Amino acid sequence: MPDRQRIATYGVAVDPEGRVLLARAATTLTARGSWFLPGGGVDHGEAPPDALRREILEETGLSVDLGPLLDVVSDVRTLPDASTLHTVRIIYRVAHWRGTLRNETGGTTDEARWVSPGELTDLPLAFYVPGILERFT
Repeated sequence: MPDRQRIATYGVAVDPEGRVLLARAATTLTARGSWFLPGGGVDHGEAPPDALRREILEETGLSVDLGPLLDVVSDVRTLPDASTLHTVRIIYRVAHWRGTLRNETGGTTDEARWVSPGELTDLPLAFYVPGILERFT
């Protein structure tokens, strides 16, 4: 299998109670059951902020206004098929949101929820999430 590269964008949203918005990977993904920051892949020709607004709406039902760019992180992982995936993750602050939180149906996530700091230790977080939350929540 050829090595691949993926550009993705994710949002850090923290509510007034200090809870962070997370989404769980659907059972159809190799990362099934892992909790991620909401967001996902940037489509060809799409601006990263537009991709993030689209992805958060798809995964959570929330419309968002973005704050500042927080970081750009990069990682390379070996996938189950022995190929490598280089992911560049563009991380933004989510400044405001509106709408009603709901789960995505038939997509890459199957649950979205606000998670308190105490609940984070009980969830299987995607490998990149703890470092981002430690720095930006």
